[in-house]
Order: sequence, then structure tokens, then C-alpha cells
Amino acid sequence: MESMGKKKPRPRRSFTAEFKAEIVELCQRGDRSVGQVAKDFDLTETAVREWLRQAERDAGTGDGGLTSSEKDELAQLRRENRRLREDVEILKRATAFFAKETR
Repeated sequence: MESMGKKKPRPRRSFTAEFKAEIVELCQRGDRSVGQVAKDFDLTETAVREWLRQAERDAGTGDGGLTSSEKDELAQLRRENRRLREDVEILKRATAFFAKETR
């Protein structure tokens, strides 16, 4: 009786760019609604709508958000920034160590 009405959360799934492009194409054709495409492929309607918005951004007709390539570049720059901050921290420690040694 305790678990009545409570669904287990669905495990997070990942999809290839090709699969997403096919789903977007199906929605853009207009044969079926977004909800119907989502239901047919066991996807959430929210995910399909986000894929559609991202495809529009990538095509230059979206809402002004980041394109996929801009998102990839941003992620790469954040990784590089984190690594450089770690390098600076190491160099600060090394400088302090050697300054102490020379006194």
C-alpha cells in the first residue's frame, strides 16, 4: 500500500545526435504532433520540444540561445579554464615553497 501512486523514476537515457535529428525531422514534417511522436518513441514531450528548439537555434532561427557548437565550445573553454586555475594554484604553492627554501 505504501507504493501506491508512486512511480519509480525512469533511468536517464542518452540519445545519439542522429536519433534526435530523425525525431526533429518527423516533428517538422507535420504528419504527427510532437506529443504523438514522443509517445510513439517512448520519449518525454519536454525532451522532444527541447530538441526542436535546439535544432531551430542551430539553424539560426531559434530564440537566441546557444547553438550546439557554441555549447560544445563553452564546455571546452570551461574545462580549459578549470585546468589553468589548477595550474596557477600549483605554481603559487611551488613559488611559496621555493621562496621559503631560499631564506
